[in-house]
Amino acid sequence: MASGNDSSVTEFILLGLTQQPDLQLPLYFVFLGIYVVTVVGNIGLLILIGVNSHLHTPMYYFLFKLSFIDLCYSSVITPKVLMSFVKQNIVSYVECMAQLYFFSFFVIDECYILTSMAYDRYVAICKPLLYKVTMSHQVCLMLMLGAYMMGFVGAVTHTVCMLKLTFCDGNIVNHYMCDIPPLLQLSCTSTYINELVVFIVVGINVIVPSLTIFISYTLILSNILHIRSTEGRAKAFSTCSSHIMTVSLFFGSSAFMYLKPFPAGFLDQDKVSTVFYTIVGPMMNPFIYSLRNKTVQIALSKTLKKRVFS
Repeated sequence: MASGNDSSVTEFILLGLTQQPDLQLPLYFVFLGIYVVTVVGNIGLLILIGVNSHLHTPMYYFLFKLSFIDLCYSSVITPKVLMSFVKQNIVSYVECMAQLYFFSFFVIDECYILTSMAYDRYVAICKPLLYKVTMSHQVCLMLMLGAYMMGFVGAVTHTVCMLKLTFCDGNIVNHYMCDIPPLLQLSCTSTYINELVVFIVVGINVIVPSLTIFISYTLILSNILHIRSTEGRAKAFSTCSSHIMTVSLFFGSSAFMYLKPFPAGFLDQDKVSTVFYTIVGPMMNPFIYSLRNKTVQIALSKTLKKRVFS
């Protein structure tokens, strides 16, 4: 086979989110709307941060990267979801492995971008006098390079392990994308190594960032409680609330999906869980950070006024 794998399977059929005919068309328009909002929201946030020089700070540098990652991995997943609502969604073996690679890469990147954002908030609130030095351009760049490196290593590890499996006859994937658990169920060879790799790689890329974020916000909370003025505490809380919401949505659903024993069959609730961090999350993040962030709201208002009156 062209892929170099000794499997007899050359293509996979993605079953999609649901097999109920009466739900196909309504869900198509729902997910099309979500994707349009995701693209417009994230591109809008990218443009807004790019054209406003006062947003060129570490906090918005990471937010810019988060929007870019959300846009990318939503585009890796959602078009295939939409296709499954209107016709049989058939992907080649190579396309399936490519989707698995890019999905893994972008999701792991997001883990570490969210971690970097938590560290940025910790320095801003707990070490304000050292903020410019601690969160210098070089430090931000190194954090991003570290995120990309972890994404690359994790994605390559998952993909190479999947390429070593043999798929004999079964090619129907009970999912709307080429994800690890449903693909492992189709293998006619042992998946023990793959499951071990998933547990280790996902464990590192979920538990380590989660623990770092938890420690950061524990220190932040302790610092906030020592602020005497109510206004000061409210302002400090407001700078963190958006990030906490994003972290809870992303890590909660991804941990539920991967940090558990793989069931005998890929269940519908597993699909729903992945929807939250692959489709809903990228749509919600621009709104979470814009509707709850006065700086972004002011920048948006000024930008719109310039465009209207120019």
